Order: sequence, then C-alpha cells, then structure tokens
Amino acid sequence: MRHIISVLVENEFGVLAKVSGLFSGRGFNIESLCVAETADATVSRITLVTRGDDRVLQQVTKQLNKLVNVIKVGDFSDATSVERELALIKVKADPATRGDVLSVINIFRGKVVDVAAGSYVVEATGSQEKIEAFLQLLQPFGILEIVRTGMVACYRGEQVLRAAPDQEPDLDIDGEHEGRISREGEADFI
Repeated sequence: MRHIISVLVENEFGVLAKVSGLFSGRGFNIESLCVAETADATVSRITLVTRGDDRVLQQVTKQLNKLVNVIKVGDFSDATSVERELALIKVKADPATRGDVLSVINIFRGKVVDVAAGSYVVEATGSQEKIEAFLQLLQPFGILEIVRTGMVACYRGEQVLRAAPDQEPDLDIDGEHEGRISREGEADFI
C-alpha cells in the first residue's frame, strides 16, 4: 500500500539522515522526499512517499515518534488530504511545434517559465497522475529534462499537522540539565 508520511522535525543537521535511515533499515524504499522549513524556522517538515506493509510501516511510525528530533508524525494514507507535486519540464519547442506544445501546456494548466530558441521550461503542479499524463503528451515533442519535487500533502478541513505547544522542545533554563532540551520526559544535548 502507498503511504504519504509527513514528519515535523527540529530544523537541525543530521535529522533527515536519522528519519530516512529508519525506512531504509527496514527495507522500505522512499519513492519521493520533500523537506522544507515551516512557518517556524526552527521546525522542518519532511514529506515522503513509500510503499509497504501497513503493520511494518506502523512500527516505523512509532519508532519515528521516539526520535528526539521528531516533533510529530502524520500518515495521510487514510486521511482526506490535498496532495500535489511540482514539476519543471524542459521540452523542445521549435518554430514548427511551438503552437502544439503550448496547446498541451494550456490543457494541463501549465505555465511557461522560460523560453529559449529551441525549448520551453514549463511549470506544472498537480497529482502524480496528472504530472504523468502531462509528461506522456509532451514526450512526442522531445523532453530534454525533468525536475520533480515529490509529493507534498496537507489535510483537508480543520485537521492540521503542527506541533502542539506542549510538544515543542523547551530549553532547560533552570540549569538542572544544562545544555539539554527536553520534550515529554526525554532529553538530548544541544
């Protein structure tokens, strides 16, 4: 089964390696991976897509929650969500084919972001299926390069994936555990 997992983590070096290591260590291939800061610069959001057995993936999710740098984990597999991917596609577009290429771009609501003498760079967003269909129709013109972000997802409606105030790491300012942060009874050096 396909799983889209979002993980809120402390924005520090080495955290991505720890998270991806949990998946590779259990034989899960990560099909796509997208990482960026959230509105809070101290927190990053890792969104990854993988396929595998539900039971084993549930164990991986529990182990992710045990990592000190992980703030919250969300599995979008059974949730109602908005899922999108961004692709930049460089496609051949000579004077004879430019009109036809633009017609395909318009059908898929793509956006030309760069024009050269013999090519266009096109920006497209949508579901993985939409991007694949778009690429199939551009293929006869000659795709020169493809860059894809991987899937990102957001819950629909009122549900959100964010760090609750009681889950955010707090600096130990009373000096009892100098140089450490703590979250729900756990601590790590900073």
